[in-house]
Amino acid sequence: MLLKKEELPTLIKDLQKLYPKTKTALHYESAFQLLCAVILSAQCTDVRVNMVTPKLFAKYPSAKEMSKASLEEIENIIKSTGFYHAKAKSISETSKILFEKYGGEVPPSMEELLKLRGVARKTANVVLQDFYGISEGVVVDTHVKRLSYRIGLTRNTEPIKIEKDLMKLLDKKYWHWISHALIWHGRGICHARAPKCEQCIIAAYCPKNGVKVTKK
Repeated sequence: MLLKKEELPTLIKDLQKLYPKTKTALHYESAFQLLCAVILSAQCTDVRVNMVTPKLFAKYPSAKEMSKASLEEIENIIKSTGFYHAKAKSISETSKILFEKYGGEVPPSMEELLKLRGVARKTANVVLQDFYGISEGVVVDTHVKRLSYRIGLTRNTEPIKIEKDLMKLLDKKYWHWISHALIWHGRGICHARAPKCEQCIIAAYCPKNGVKVTKK
């Protein structure tokens, strides 16, 4: 069952009590570094990425330096993030494009970002929202996907369709906030296998979708 339109303001209000201001947990000092960090975060925790990027960015802080690094050098540093062959290739090729075509700068455009290797809407949305303050859409990662379905914000399971549903449902001013609010809530409370429903401020919405809530 989908969440009723009249229930949405209460849901937002409840979540804002816990997450009044939100931002990505990834560490970065530039749009380029954020872009690389998000590419590395695929199938990997932000904690692990933050353990790897200090060494990576100390050696290759910008697109110019990264574009000159060999794949082997990048792979050796990012290996622990998983899928390091593909990630290294994405970072390398994207760095070369940014240096050669954009003077080393990351373009503040969804259309241009999606042309870069390893960049899909999730990655582009994070860079646009967290660095440039531009909301082109909603970041849909595994947490947003899981929670959106559980609480009835969508009945879709594909990230692109989920994003479209959330964009239709929510005012644009909430697009950036809802992404990180659901991510932080998914990490801390609404886990995939063992959600802490008794501690959840929005648990009242879950029984409609088949999740049993145990009150203390």
